[in-house]
Amino acid sequence: MTKQTEPSLLPATLYTNAKQERFQDSYRRWQGIPSIEVSRKGRIFINFYSGQDAEVGGNIMVLCTSDNGGESFSSCTAVVEHPDPSCRIYDPNLWLDPDGRLWMFYTQARGFNDGRSGVWAVICDEPDADELTWSLPRRIANGIMMNKPLITQNNEWLFPCAIWCDTSGSIPAERHGLENEQFSNVYSSLDKGKTISLKGRADVPNRSFDEHMLVEKKDGTLWMLVRTFDGIGESFSSDGGRTWSPGRKSSIDGPCSRFHIRRLKSGRLLMINHHQFEQRIDLEDIMRQGNVKSWKGRSHLTAMLSEDDGKTWPYTLLLDARNEVSYPDAAEADDGYIYVTYDWERVKQREILMAKFTEEDILCGTLASAKGRLKILVNKALGQPDIHN
Repeated sequence: MTKQTEPSLLPATLYTNAKQERFQDSYRRWQGIPSIEVSRKGRIFINFYSGQDAEVGGNIMVLCTSDNGGESFSSCTAVVEHPDPSCRIYDPNLWLDPDGRLWMFYTQARGFNDGRSGVWAVICDEPDADELTWSLPRRIANGIMMNKPLITQNNEWLFPCAIWCDTSGSIPAERHGLENEQFSNVYSSLDKGKTISLKGRADVPNRSFDEHMLVEKKDGTLWMLVRTFDGIGESFSSDGGRTWSPGRKSSIDGPCSRFHIRRLKSGRLLMINHHQFEQRIDLEDIMRQGNVKSWKGRSHLTAMLSEDDGKTWPYTLLLDARNEVSYPDAAEADDGYIYVTYDWERVKQREILMAKFTEEDILCGTLASAKGRLKILVNKALGQPDIHN
């Protein structure tokens, strides 16, 4: 089999307003890992990946939309499925660029981890149109990009992509000579995404599936935060992401899970993370488990604000205290609200949820805004959940 014909390097199929039974809520038996964006006119987009089993070949990406502020959502506005059942579509990521185009990123790989993966993108030029149209799928990078790009003060687009290292708890099923890319990588574009190339990489100890995010400090330094087994690691770059400081454990705690960080229009930093969670993982136990693991500490999902560029986070708003709430993504909309999506119990409840609140709500520590709401149900898979986690 040549490189050109390997299934994971071939584009998936995008279905719009999908009606096929295998895509419907009533059929799917597992889902999680959502992302969110809000268009300029207020249309909410939330996507996630799903299927008949947890994190295996055949997984699909499902896009849901709302035109009424989250009062209700339409399912299967778009679905991405790979024609080869050995390949899975996973870790989707939505991003509204400065020109108002909606980018829908997703990863595809053969099996759980084929040692290369690949970030693909489709673009909707008019996300507020009655009928959404998408560009052809385009592979932009090796690895996985679960979190949104960053646009720097110099208008450079930076894409946080990673190839999982062998010590992440998942040994690649294949080898493609990319061991020198098993880092928290940064890809760059200087032409609004027309061309994208690898720029730099950070090596953070104890990293686990990376899931890194980038923030630009007020002095222009780039701050990378990375999921690690013992919390959240960090690295810094003073040359625009080409070189990075030796990775180290940051002062921000975490239960080895995805988090979200971004700079708001006000200048404050927003973080969505597990705060004052009660359990911690047993690393030896985690490493003994298979690819799909039983994590601990994924509770007390909280929105936090920093006014000192990330040194301290004194303002908090509890979004959901339950166990197995995880993988937040957030968008700041033009209506003044912050929208957050996350999942709850991917195997049993199989719910994708949303929270809607303002910066002032976080500063006050309570939901006081007129249209603020928590635990909004976006989507629930209803197929019989007799699968193995």
